[in-house]
Amino acid sequence: MADEIQTSAEAAEADALPRSRKVRCNPDGSITAGSEEVPETVAKTPVQQKSAAQWAYERIILYIQNFEKTLDNEQEAAMGFAGGDVGVMRIEGMGYFDPDLITFYGTDENGSKTQLVQHVTQLNVMLRALPKAVEHVEPNRIGFRLAKDLEDS
Repeated sequence: MADEIQTSAEAAEADALPRSRKVRCNPDGSITAGSEEVPETVAKTPVQQKSAAQWAYERIILYIQNFEKTLDNEQEAAMGFAGGDVGVMRIEGMGYFDPDLITFYGTDENGSKTQLVQHVTQLNVMLRALPKAVEHVEPNRIGFRLAKDLEDS
């Protein structure tokens, strides 16, 4: 593809599109690398037209969705917190408040309602796999449900 000729408009457009890349060092010594296509619903609005909160919100949803693809049926996505002994939250929802706040809704390990409100410049999210809630037959795949909301909006 590097040999493909582009007009200056095509090159500028391609440069403005959001991209995603990841590299994983596998236990067997091999390396898996690649780019993931950003969904059209996320890419259709130029990054420059999004608030920092909206752009962070959309990307975290994609990270959660990709993390959930690696889980088995006995696990659900949760998040740990950096900076102190504040525990883990089972992710049940997410939102943002323009221009710069992200919020996560969920329950802690004791089942208490929990909400984290964080400024985008302080954003640290550690995704963790927790055993699924016993009362649920199927694991709760919040990343896929949040991504559906991105598509519908």
